[in-house]
Amino acid sequence: MEQYIERPKGSLRRIKPYNVVIVLIMGLGSMSYGYSASIISTTLAQPSFFAYMELDKRSNANELIGLTGSLYQAGGFIGTFFVSFFADRWGRKVGIAVPAALTVVSGALLAGSVNIEMFIAVRPFAGAAAYMIVSAVPLWMSEVVPAHARGPLVNIHGAAILFGFCAAVWIGYGFFQLHTDNLTQWRAPIVFTCLPAMLLLCCLYWLPESPRFLMLQGRDAEAKQVLEKLHTREEAEYELVQIQAQTELDRTLESSYISLLTKPSYRKRVALGLLTTISIQFTGPFIINNYGPIIYSSLGFGVNKQFIYQGGWLTLSFGAGMLSLLVVETMPRPRLLAGGVLGCLVCLSIEAALVAKYASAEALKSPNKSALQAAVAMFYIYIVIFQLTVDGGQFVYLGEIFPTHLRAKGIALGMAGLNLINIVWLQVAPTAFANIGWRFYLCLIVPGTVMALIILFWFPNTKGMPLEEVAALFGDEVRCVAHPVEVKDEKSTDDADAEMVEVAGKDTARTARSPV
Repeated sequence: MEQYIERPKGSLRRIKPYNVVIVLIMGLGSMSYGYSASIISTTLAQPSFFAYMELDKRSNANELIGLTGSLYQAGGFIGTFFVSFFADRWGRKVGIAVPAALTVVSGALLAGSVNIEMFIAVRPFAGAAAYMIVSAVPLWMSEVVPAHARGPLVNIHGAAILFGFCAAVWIGYGFFQLHTDNLTQWRAPIVFTCLPAMLLLCCLYWLPESPRFLMLQGRDAEAKQVLEKLHTREEAEYELVQIQAQTELDRTLESSYISLLTKPSYRKRVALGLLTTISIQFTGPFIINNYGPIIYSSLGFGVNKQFIYQGGWLTLSFGAGMLSLLVVETMPRPRLLAGGVLGCLVCLSIEAALVAKYASAEALKSPNKSALQAAVAMFYIYIVIFQLTVDGGQFVYLGEIFPTHLRAKGIALGMAGLNLINIVWLQVAPTAFANIGWRFYLCLIVPGTVMALIILFWFPNTKGMPLEEVAALFGDEVRCVAHPVEVKDEKSTDDADAEMVEVAGKDTARTARSPV
């Protein structure tokens, strides 16, 4: 039976500095992923790496380069399924600590690789660590931040990822410019992969556990203490009632991967999660990030310009990611995600046209410098749209659509879909650019457009809803519904209690009663 609780007036909109501080510290895990995922682009731009690994002498160099990307994603695909194993059994913090430790180990092994075979063999473990942590961090964030600020606070995850991207390219460029031995030029930047993960491991003990996980484990007193740290007293009491009521129901429900496929409402959530992450990957962010130097080389630019353009692209992406904290709550989630995907695909369409006309082998004999600069500019416009809308927004949405007892598995499945599609893209991209050139962009644009339209017209909007109430959007039972009842000075409390309010996900109106 549904219970009703009146949302505390006024205090609900407050954000404690403590909320921001702990999310920023946890952002070290997000940065760890960003650096790990991006450092390969600067590594592949280092001539010393090609020489040491003898890629300049191998006939299958493109395939080996593709393996460094695709096996990273393959490891990530497998690793995501271990997130729930640790996060649901031992806690969200353990689910973050394990991949952080694995990041340190794999980063050290990559930096110490003695041949391309060893480098490629370690890449799946680096990918597993990266995608476990990039799945576990937003899981923790979505369960500790207040509902009204969930968009911008969880979006710090995306901004921190971008900071990692940015740091990777500029550190790589810095070592490229240093007159050091050739081995240091590519090994030293990879060593920095370990730093943010090590800092997070040092801080993790002092960060709070998810109150929702604690409640699922029957540790109600600890959950209450955490909520009192996270919120004002009124907010903590209000959220405690909601979480307790919904957790009692969640404990009686199936929580296996099988249930995600057999129960219709869960299956719909999985479809939404997979469509979200896969459609965004059809805009090609990892292709541009991993193979940016190769793309700029195909436009006729030298190694130094390749670094500058890649660094500028990622720096701009970080700036746009910071601005996305202000954008994410300005419109419904489906409109934000679909609009972002379509905007990115428009940029890729223009890019394809410019490359087709001005970047062919014949055209580059007498290059049109303005047109080639315009092709670079199109990637810059692309990344602003991508970061303002979909990059952080996808993590916010994934954290919202799944119930607490399935959130770790749901986010893992969404990220697994991201990995699966990128295994294909990153393996074939070097060969595709070499053989079919601009036509490769069409493989992204056409299906990506279809997926964006599906998001726009089929996806439910979860913006601003308490996590415990989102279940109603999928037809599942909600035990405790909070109603914000505006009480004017001239009205009595009894009059306020008689206000008719709409329950999320229901077509009928209900009467708000006194707080539970």
